[in-house]
Amino acid sequence: MDSTREVDVVVVGAGQAGLAAAHHLRRGGFAPERGFVVLDHSPGPGGAWQFRWPSLTYGKVHGMHALPGMELTGADPARPSSEVIGAYFADYERVFDLRVRRPVDVRAVREGGGGRLLVETSQGDWSARALINATGTWDRPFWPRYPGQETFRGRQLHTAQYAGPEEFAGQRVIVVGGGASGTQHLLELAPYAAATTWVTRRPPVFREGPFDEDAGRAAVALVEERVRRGLPPRSVVSVTGLPLNDAVRQGLRDGVLDRRPMFARITPEGVEWPDGQRLAADVILWATGFRAALDHLAPLRLRGAGGGIRLDGTRVAADPRIHLVGYGPSASTVGANRAGRAAVRDIRRLLAGDPAVAA
Repeated sequence: MDSTREVDVVVVGAGQAGLAAAHHLRRGGFAPERGFVVLDHSPGPGGAWQFRWPSLTYGKVHGMHALPGMELTGADPARPSSEVIGAYFADYERVFDLRVRRPVDVRAVREGGGGRLLVETSQGDWSARALINATGTWDRPFWPRYPGQETFRGRQLHTAQYAGPEEFAGQRVIVVGGGASGTQHLLELAPYAAATTWVTRRPPVFREGPFDEDAGRAAVALVEERVRRGLPPRSVVSVTGLPLNDAVRQGLRDGVLDRRPMFARITPEGVEWPDGQRLAADVILWATGFRAALDHLAPLRLRGAGGGIRLDGTRVAADPRIHLVGYGPSASTVGANRAGRAAVRDIRRLLAGDPAVAA
């Protein structure tokens, strides 16, 4: 007997983007379990936030935007962000009756016949008329490769494995990466580590003053242009610069954020620069970001010659049944909310037979 379950829309992922999309599906008349289903591989609510290190408190989080229809109020800024946002997402799922199924691993999405998509998962298969992919990036940490990397006798870890600064007490730590995570790690590690060194490929750009709506739109437009051309997206943060807050200013004054250029190779004892200068280290912490977790879409062959997936808004240009939310220009929390609404609007038109969307 064929046990494949049918539904109009499958949402993959229950982070900010997935929950926003599910909310707009609910508002658009799609019933949970019959009209749509949300599949999430995480053990509990909270998206990637549930995996953040405990020392990343809610007060240190920048740019967390509320989910549509329900504000996050009264949160203790000293409480770990993983707990605050995990509890908020759990309440959101309950209040709007989104019925997220977890833990469910989506293994592959492929053609299912009759114009439908077949979504293969660890908990059985689903047949869908459309799919909203909201899998984010946390499951694909990016590890750059450098000569000699395998010879290093110390410890190497990625931001995804970072659990807090205490375990680095008395150690010499090299932090690689010019994003917000890199600066946060350095500021936290400085009181514990014997020494910290900051290494980046490009000089960091610090942003003075408030980040207003015009600046935000300009940053998003730069990322959006890449995905419209079918190129792999850059993060929105990569074009906004690093906020110059009080903690960062103090780190610059103290020399904690004294950046050095990228080393050329890794040695058993540490790293070496092109001019032969060496630095001994016990730990290399790679704060080098993440890539979009899209391997399950590979059977559909959506990637183009540019290496990315070309989008028209949130809709995949090569397959109008599929939308990517929380990807590229919608990777920010406010962008994810807007993208979820736009994706649902397009899907409603597609399922109603609008030829302008189906083309």
